[in-house]
Order: sequence, then structure tokens, then C-alpha cells
Amino acid sequence: MKIRFWGVRGSISTPISVAQIQSKIVAVVAAISERDIKSENVRQKFISNIPEDMYGTIGGNTACVEVCNANGDRLIFDAGTGIRAYGKQFANEKNAEFHLLFSHFHWDHIQGLPFFDPAYKSDTILNIYSNYPNMRRFLRAQMEPPYFPVKIDSMTKNIVWHDIKDGVSFKIGSTEIVTKSMFHPGRSHSYLLKENGKRFIYATDVELQQQDFQKTEENAAFFENADVLVLDAQYTVEETALKEGWGHSAFCYAIDFAVFWNIHHLYLFHHDPTYDDKKIYTILKSAQWYSDYVCAGKVAVHLAIEGREIDL
Repeated sequence: MKIRFWGVRGSISTPISVAQIQSKIVAVVAAISERDIKSENVRQKFISNIPEDMYGTIGGNTACVEVCNANGDRLIFDAGTGIRAYGKQFANEKNAEFHLLFSHFHWDHIQGLPFFDPAYKSDTILNIYSNYPNMRRFLRAQMEPPYFPVKIDSMTKNIVWHDIKDGVSFKIGSTEIVTKSMFHPGRSHSYLLKENGKRFIYATDVELQQQDFQKTEENAAFFENADVLVLDAQYTVEETALKEGWGHSAFCYAIDFAVFWNIHHLYLFHHDPTYDDKKIYTILKSAQWYSDYVCAGKVAVHLAIEGREIDL
């Protein structure tokens, strides 16, 4: 499986601000010394050593994660604003087929679908999967006047709706998939993908509960020994105390969860829209320190960043 992040923000899309860009430029300029500009090679070396939080950006698009399996099937998890850029690469492709799997239907996870260009091509096949029987009505509603000028009927006629159930596995090509309902206002469904002995979990919009740490047969079958877990870690601990019941987790609870279930790689996901890059990278450092403290770094902690790829 090849996994790529196209949207990693939670709640609402968050473009980088002018002030944030200026802050990065000031920080880089302040770090330059005379010896760093003596030659082209030296300049390139300086640039390559600029910290990630100053050189790039986490990204501002809402949730959208692509998985390409061994068969070449295209699986897309959620249709946040990140799906718009994902679709641009298929402008000249004929008879393209996509598998779009929804965790739930809060706006930040569906608002990119009307801007997914391949969906308007008559030869596109669009498979849509959800645990919600009303998914057709939900997606149609956001494209009705006065909310959007183009109706869903303008999309390809080759939309295939797949009603799925928690705990009942299904296959897309070479990938076996099963879903699990987790705590979030209105519920959210996490996905476990299994292929060639590898296990990948997409678990966004999750407020971890005590029962998620119980060694039940269902929990163990879903979480235990996963190779990669993409998990909602929107808040700091302080914020989770203030926002109990809002449906999101803190990075330290995410690490405790990964340690408990012997998960190898944890990607912090669904970043808060009020956090700038600097704060998110500070959270990463704290998370990595915490992982070292509680499990000697056995859980590798990463950030979900737009454009980042994982080969599994």
C-alpha cells in the first residue's frame, strides 16, 4: 500500500497567513551567516538543513487520505478540501475508477466532493462507501441550491453506492477492509485495511474512550499490531479537558493508545485550525519525548503533512 496525505486539517480549512509566511522568512534570514552564502553548494546545504517548520507547511486542507493498493486501486478516505488537488492529476485520464470511503458526514469531510473534477467526467466510475444508509441524501443535500450551483446529478452516472456494516469485512481489489464505530458526535467510523500481511488504520474524528483500551476480541482484531495508525490528535491535554465530548483526542492519549495496542507508527492527524506550523511541530516534539518516556520510543510518532507519503 502507498498512502498519501492530501488534507490533514480538522474542522475547517486553514490557509497559511501572510503573518505566518513572514515569520518563517524572518526566522530563516536570522539563521543565515556569511559563510552560508559563499557558494552555490554551501547555499544548497544551508537550505537543506532548514527545519521543516520553517521551510515548508503542514498544509491547510481538510481530511483526505489516498491509499493505492497492490492492484493499483485508488482508495480515498474522506472528501475534505484536499480532494480537489488530488483530482487535478486525472484531467486527461479516461475510464478512471475511484473508491471513496467516508468516516462520517461532517462538513469538513465532504465539502471537497463538489470540486473533485473526475466526478464530472461521464466515463468515471465512482464507488462510494459508508456505514450511513442516508449517505445519498447527505451528499446530495450539500449540492442543492442555495448551497451550491451544480447538483450531484451533473456528476457521472456511474456512481455505485456501497452500504457497509461495522465488523463485516469487504474487499477492494487486493485489500481487505473492515470498519469500527468510535466516539464522536454523530459517530465516526474508523477503517482497518489489510494487505500482504500489512495493517493500516485510518481513525479520524475520534475521542478515545476507556472502552477503546479494553482487550476485547473486537478491539484486538481491529487495533492490535497495526503497522500504521493515522489517528485524530487535534488537541493538547488542556484542551481535551475543556472540550470533553467534542469528539477529538490529545496527542498523549494517542500515544498511550498506540503503546497499548503495540502499534508501530503513529501519525498525528486532523490538526486544529487554530494551530500554526510552529505549534504543531512543538506538539510533535512533545509527542516524541512522551513516546520515548513511556515506551522507549517503540512507537514512532510522525505528523500527517500534506504531500507526505508512506510506503507500507
